[in-house]
This record gives sequence, C-alpha cells and structure tokens, in this order.
Amino acid sequence: MRSPIERIKACLNGGRRPGEHPAVPVTPAELAVQAAGAVAAGAEALHLHPRDHTGAETLHADDVGAAVAAVRRSCPGVPVGVTTGLWISDDVAGRPATVARWAGLPPAARPDFASVNVGEPGFTDLTGLLHRAGIEVEAGVWSVADARTLAGMTSAGPDRILVEIVDGTAETAVATADAVLTCLDEHRVPGPRLLHGENATCWPLITHAGRRGLPTRIGLEDTLTGPDGEPVPDNAALVRAALEIWTAGHG
Repeated sequence: MRSPIERIKACLNGGRRPGEHPAVPVTPAELAVQAAGAVAAGAEALHLHPRDHTGAETLHADDVGAAVAAVRRSCPGVPVGVTTGLWISDDVAGRPATVARWAGLPPAARPDFASVNVGEPGFTDLTGLLHRAGIEVEAGVWSVADARTLAGMTSAGPDRILVEIVDGTAETAVATADAVLTCLDEHRVPGPRLLHGENATCWPLITHAGRRGLPTRIGLEDTLTGPDGEPVPDNAALVRAALEIWTAGHG
C-alpha cells in the first residue's frame, strides 16, 4: 500500500442503497465527490463498493475500474480499495475469474487493495490472485473463529487484518473485539490490524481503536448517524467526528 493508515479509512458506501441516505454515493462521479470530502476531513485511505449501471454492487472489472479511476482523480496519492464480498456475485466458482480480470486494468484504474473475508470460501485462492495482480489484501476477521482460521492459513499472507465486529451491541463490542485481537496475538498472526464496527458497534470501537492505538474506519457503509445518534450529512462529517473521538481515546 502506498501509505500506511495511521488513524482512519473512509468506507464510502458499502451495500447501502440511495434511499437509505441522500449522500450514499453510487456512480463514479458521486464516489469521487464523497471521497474528496472524506480526504479533506482527514481520511488517509478509501474503501468503496463499485456499482453497475443499475446501481447494484458489482465485481466486474469495467465497473471497478471506472469507480477507482474516478476516485483516484479526485484524491491523488490516496490508497483506494474495494470489496470482494461473495454476496455480490454469489458464485464461489466464478468469483476468482471475475476478480482476476482486475489485473488487466490500467494502473490508474486498478485498486491498491481489496478486502477478502476469511469466513468466505476461497479466501486463500483469492488472496493469491490479488497479490499476483499487484493488489494488496485486507483480511476481514469477524470473530474468534475467523482469527483461528486465519492463523491456520500458512500461505494466506494478507497485508492487513480488518477486525470487523459487525454483530452485537454497543455494550458487548469492546469485549468481542478484544477477544479477536487477543486470539490473533496469541497465534502470532502477522500484519497490522485495523479495528472497526458497524451500526451499534461502530462508535464504541472507534473510541477503543484510539485507546489501543489501532487504525479504524468510518463512513456511510458502517453507520448513518453520528456518535449521539444524530443525522449526518455525508461521509466527511462522519470522518471528522470519528477523528475527534479516536484522538480523544488515543490521548
């Protein structure tokens, strides 16, 4: 990755549909605008879910390339990553061939990194083909079971580990995250960690990431509201709030 994420990555849209929030970016142009705002607010890397002409999530190279190229033009020098989520294609056998076509994208349109969930079939093969394409891998670890699975994959070699607490409550989020992080450490799984949550677990884990000195992420993929449940206008507002909370926890 061209630069490390020291504090925060912005996740611009995820699987959100436009009707869920007026600022959810779908088209390459909308992604570019939201990306520029998030970077101006302090984001050091960007994660996005490309869409096809209907607005549906896609892994197809042309759509991925168009989204990445637009964001890169608006945010030169900022690492740009995408998802490989199996739910998008729902095709275990076909997903590797689809993702492998990213290697043919011109450098300006090729992602810097991609997230691959440990709990999905085909993790090792997908990691290998992404590396061969010159794309770094972030391993999505959602549970202690995922952490143990990753520890047993001697050839997986992700470049970063995303500890993603996507289930649970605000009250259980920290304990769950610490259990996953402890398991990774006990098994000596290499690689920097990034800690984040979604919805109810989002804001408590931003504070906790700051306390532990770990990078985190924020954006309309993870939450549609601010730390007190208040409406937010866009990704930039979420980044500003998260940086304030992360810094307070870190200090």
